[in-house]
Amino acid sequence: MKDYMAVFNINENENEIRSLTTNRPIASIPFASRYRVIDFMLSNVVNAGITNVGIFYDNNTRSLIDHIDTGKPWDLNRKNDGVFMFNHSLDDLGKMDPKVITNNLEYFYRSKSDMVILTSSYMICNIDIGAVCMAHEESGADITMLYKHVDDATENFKYCYTLNINKNTNEVIDAGRNIGLMHDADICMEVFIMSRQLFVQFLHQAASSKGQTGIYNLIFDEMDNYKTNAYEVRDYVACINSISAYYKASMDMLSSKIRLALLMHPDRPIYTKIKDEHPTLYVEGCQLYNSLIADGCIIKGNVRDSIIARYVTIEENCELENCIILQNCKIKAGSKLSNVIIDKNAVIDCDTELKGSREYPVVIEKRNLALDLKF
Repeated sequence: MKDYMAVFNINENENEIRSLTTNRPIASIPFASRYRVIDFMLSNVVNAGITNVGIFYDNNTRSLIDHIDTGKPWDLNRKNDGVFMFNHSLDDLGKMDPKVITNNLEYFYRSKSDMVILTSSYMICNIDIGAVCMAHEESGADITMLYKHVDDATENFKYCYTLNINKNTNEVIDAGRNIGLMHDADICMEVFIMSRQLFVQFLHQAASSKGQTGIYNLIFDEMDNYKTNAYEVRDYVACINSISAYYKASMDMLSSKIRLALLMHPDRPIYTKIKDEHPTLYVEGCQLYNSLIADGCIIKGNVRDSIIARYVTIEENCELENCIILQNCKIKAGSKLSNVIIDKNAVIDCDTELKGSREYPVVIEKRNLALDLKF
């Protein structure tokens, strides 16, 4: 396997998930009680032995910077290579100051890596990137695109790119968008493998396009000029690009089969920022069934088929079912919640009743603690 670098373009479409991305990008949305969305793709590249990682982000990224920090949980706090954070997206190079573009390109010119893996962050999966890289090299393709074949595209993977693939030659013919009209679709996972030289060429083209073409669209537009292959991923894949997609993927984690394959693969662990907290306190009389509960919680009520993040307090006589409760929330006594997503720091008053559905869960947005300060 050649020397690879990974490039994360954190500029995902947030139109359908705004209630969870007001103060953060999709990449740093909490997932499965203790992870963040970006942990999965970041762990995938690290598990393949890739130690040169560039993350290009845009706005509202304090939580992402705090989470990634020096990259230590992923063994990326290195003297050579490591993780590099860039405060701009690769999708708007045409709008940037020339000096910013030059600084972008310098990072790629100075890299010793021959190959590039360009990826988004919002695909939840645990895949063998090393095997993908080997297949790319053996195929002789200029570009390899990862895809997942699905038979539920009318409900899931909405607005994701789709690929039209010649199944005889495995070459990509063209690309489109999933607008929910077809059940079967080959969903592009927004993971592209190519040479560093070709990638820099795409960056030059994007920079001269006056901001009219995103990096992915540019690749799709230009792929007729290159041998472009598709690589099918058969493992579990979810895309966190809407509230319903986030809710469904989170509930999937309550399936032991999916959870074991995604989170507990013996050869491909998923890394995250470690927070050493005290164990969760389960008070006598509480009842729990089929739930994921992180450290640092106090559980006095009843929890069923739910995901509870760190530092959550659930008081007595509470009933939670099919809920996602994020960090530092407090559910006061007597509350009954069903199909609800509660973002960080929220407080639910006593005897509150909230009920959504699996298709349309109720979302309580993040509480800004700074607004509670009195000066």
